[in-house]
Amino acid sequence: MASEQRKLGLVAVIALVTGESIALGIFLTPAAMAKSLGSPLLLGLVWLGMALMAMSGALCYSELAIRHPQSGGEFVYLRAGYGEQIAFLYGWMSSLVMYPGVAAALAVGSVAYVAQVLPLGSRALAVVPAFLLCAFAIVNILGTRLSGAVMSSVNILKLGVLFSLVGWAVVSGHAHVSNLFPLAERRPGSDALFPALAGGAVSAFFSFGGWWEAGKIAGEIRDPKRNLPLAYVGGVSLVTAVYLLVSAAFLSVLPIDKLTSNTAFVAQFGEALFGATGARVLSICVLICVCGGMAALSMAAPRVFYAMAQAGSFFPAFGKLSPRFGTPANAILLQTGLALAVLLLGAFDRVLAYIIFSAVLFLALTASTLFRTREPVRGWWFPLTPIIFIACCLVIAGLILMHDPLPAFVGVIIVLCGIPARKFLTTRQSAHLVHERS
Repeated sequence: MASEQRKLGLVAVIALVTGESIALGIFLTPAAMAKSLGSPLLLGLVWLGMALMAMSGALCYSELAIRHPQSGGEFVYLRAGYGEQIAFLYGWMSSLVMYPGVAAALAVGSVAYVAQVLPLGSRALAVVPAFLLCAFAIVNILGTRLSGAVMSSVNILKLGVLFSLVGWAVVSGHAHVSNLFPLAERRPGSDALFPALAGGAVSAFFSFGGWWEAGKIAGEIRDPKRNLPLAYVGGVSLVTAVYLLVSAAFLSVLPIDKLTSNTAFVAQFGEALFGATGARVLSICVLICVCGGMAALSMAAPRVFYAMAQAGSFFPAFGKLSPRFGTPANAILLQTGLALAVLLLGAFDRVLAYIIFSAVLFLALTASTLFRTREPVRGWWFPLTPIIFIACCLVIAGLILMHDPLPAFVGVIIVLCGIPARKFLTTRQSAHLVHERS
């Protein structure tokens, strides 16, 4: 986007980094991981291991964002590093398949908690996911400054709520450090060590996931060479602190042996902290986290369509800005329409199962473009950091493949379907140009 469109500051970019990383999973993942791992120390080590991976990736993405300070994120980086074909396959996978699935999953995930807060009937609850998707689309169409302000406000509120929960657990006397001990000893009923560690690593990756999305709005960020690196590193640090502190608060209030299931955990924790109104209070907290994630996703995801169209890899209409609002309105409408379609089909869970393996491989491939730059990377962290990040991505992909190979292979086939799709689009674009010239 043009320089006059750079309306987002550092706070908004940090909000985007933390917004997508801290969503519904903050209340479900730590409990499930703790029950499986059976040890507070192991849980902390898994979070720290994922923080190392995320920080390594943040340094890689900071360098890429500095070199390519325009909207589109991975599409732009892969295009520079590997050419049009690989970049298109990423755009095909992420914008047409993955992001609509993620958006629909977040919207559907909110329904159970809306039901706890508002006295709505089943018909009204059924339209809540579509309402949320459309509401965030409208906010994003109305202006980058407005959508940035909404996203920042919701995600700052979210961080405030989460830190307040930790503080209240301590101040109210409900948290007992003794519940964390013995730190290293695994509790009865925990899973076998290797499957528990493998499952914990994958769950932690999904929980941290999304910090890389800030590069997708690089063209709308003021002073991107300064603000993007600060946002990546600062955002990942904040996410790490939140997961460690919240996990410690959860386990100091509810010992591992008292945990039942993921879904029941929110009610258990809420009742322990706030009594009879606990389920409603925690439901409000969950909804704030979900809305923060949706606000960040609805801002970042359409910028891939926009970048693809700008590069001539997608229909030109989606590479245009609204003359009134200065936002990629067509790209936002397309992204929202796809999310609504996934929602209507009820296919978001299958979409995510199919595509996540390929998505992890694209993360590794994106970081590897640092080894293909014309001007060498001169950071103190190079080349160790991208090697760590790529290795971690490959381990996560391998664990996903070992756990359930069929969806991974289906996902690869979906990605490869982008090859004929690109040929069709390229032929169509060429015919359109010939027609215009004649």
